[in-house]
Amino acid sequence: MRGVKKSNLPKKICLTCGLEFVWRKKWEKNWPEVKYCSKRCRAKKIQV
Repeated sequence: MRGVKKSNLPKKICLTCGLEFVWRKKWEKNWPEVKYCSKRCRAKKIQV
């Protein structure tokens, strides 16, 4: 992902708060498994 403009980064919708969030370097190896925008949203996740 080196040299990519921020506007061209992949985006997802947080399952808890519904906000759109973009790819981060720390999620590089597990981007397909990322579902929440923050630790706070992960802690508040909706129980299914």
